[in-house]
Amino acid sequence: MATNTPEMFLPVNVDRASQVIVDQIKALIREGKLKPGERLPSERELCQRFNVSRVTVREAFRVLETNGLLTIRVGSRGGAFLTTPSAERLGEGLADLISLAPLTAHNVTEARIIIELGTLPLAVERATEDDIAALFAMVEEAEQAVEAGKYNVELSARFHTRIGQCTHNPAIEMLMQSFNGPMRMSLEESHISAPMGQQGVAEHRRLAEAIEARNVEAARTVMTEHLGRTAERVRTQTS
Repeated sequence: MATNTPEMFLPVNVDRASQVIVDQIKALIREGKLKPGERLPSERELCQRFNVSRVTVREAFRVLETNGLLTIRVGSRGGAFLTTPSAERLGEGLADLISLAPLTAHNVTEARIIIELGTLPLAVERATEDDIAALFAMVEEAEQAVEAGKYNVELSARFHTRIGQCTHNPAIEMLMQSFNGPMRMSLEESHISAPMGQQGVAEHRRLAEAIEARNVEAARTVMTEHLGRTAERVRTQTS
């Protein structure tokens, strides 16, 4: 049970009651008064503390669950438990915002050059054996797809997102996850100018090899060539 006091939750008397409840719980999490893994009071008790109906509390729970901040467990030891949203979940939220913005493929590629080149030294330094094995597995999958004539932009986007995960920095992982959709969009436009495949996959292999060798300069050189070519292609498409 969460170690809380009745004064932590204030009565709600406004139209958007469920959102006010969500905001209160988020504020308590930020302040450290509620922590991931703790169980919230029962629906009945929260109804009394917030001075709202059970329907309102359940709506607040639904919003928190959708945001990755709450999980509902059933059974004798069940209840509403606070959780920490994953990088994927946080990235999805940012991705939704980015996808609604009027971004061009060129905008996205310029941002990728800054972000991916900037985070590359951390990926080279921190990549584990499992990370490196995963990168080579992706390269081999892509090589097989090229041979079969089935290579697609999703394979490329996944590889670049996986490099971000090699940094083992949750903020970078979240940022790369959020860029997955826009990245695919920019790659699709690049594909129109010049179908991607063998050259791109070969560069992916060189990147994996540079990360395995802990060679930052080699990795930076390959990434600069790789993203520079994409930037040129999308620039041609928009000119």
